[in-house]
Amino acid sequence: MTDIANAKIIILASDGFEQVELTTPKKQLEKAGATVHVATPNGEDITGWYFDKWGDKTKADMKIADVTLSDYDAMVLPGGQINPDVLRTNEDAVGKIRDFAGTGKPLAAICHAPWLLIEADLVRGKRLTSYHSIRTDLKNAGAEAVDEQVAQDGNLITSRNPDDLDAFCRAIIDAVTASSSKAA
Repeated sequence: MTDIANAKIIILASDGFEQVELTTPKKQLEKAGATVHVATPNGEDITGWYFDKWGDKTKADMKIADVTLSDYDAMVLPGGQINPDVLRTNEDAVGKIRDFAGTGKPLAAICHAPWLLIEADLVRGKRLTSYHSIRTDLKNAGAEAVDEQVAQDGNLITSRNPDDLDAFCRAIIDAVTASSSKAA
């Protein structure tokens, strides 16, 4: 795995995030050397969703409204049905996602999280993937929806589901490495 020491990555999430879609990227990105922070709507710890029941608590580092985007080299949006549905009604979250996309730095969304990219009006003309049940939403918002482990278009990285997590994390690490070498 590529070393991304000194990189800082922000994960935006709320209660109901798909457990492994937050914990696996966090662990893999940290293992690669990154510092990873979790921001939540109210700055409080959140509870994941694990298959068909509530999962484990995840520690929050800050409130979404308090995230300073220039501090981060990438943003990760975990899926699950509940988490992105909650966040897409949160003006702070949608604004941070839209503004981060404008930096050109890697913005990664998995499973149902592309709903957030739709809400931030970032998908028109982009080639993206997602959980199969929201691909129609991507198409209706003007994206080219594909069925692939990872789809990358510019700084947007998307994946379908937990089965794609290793490829998703590898794509994030590669994108952070490429982005930081451009900035150097």
